[in-house]
Amino acid sequence: MLTLKHFVLQKEVLNLYRQVIRASRSIPDPAARSETVAWFRSEIERDKHLTDISVIESKINTTLRESILHNCMAYSNLAASEGKYFPAEL
Repeated sequence: MLTLKHFVLQKEVLNLYRQVIRASRSIPDPAARSETVAWFRSEIERDKHLTDISVIESKINTTLRESILHNCMAYSNLAASEGKYFPAEL
């Protein structure tokens, strides 16, 4: 039986999925856009059997960390290509 915490985590996963769909709108290539959304959806489908709350939370946190890291790297690559550089301690 699923607990209230499971339903809260389910909502978090759905919110992540919505964020991926919104973020994918910035991908200019339609094939890459649909492939990105399909990949994320397959990751959700692959893990839909999980019931251990700590494992689910860990996967959500990993996804958030990776997306934040990806966004930071994309921004720093863009800034570097425009001739802007960040200090080493950032």
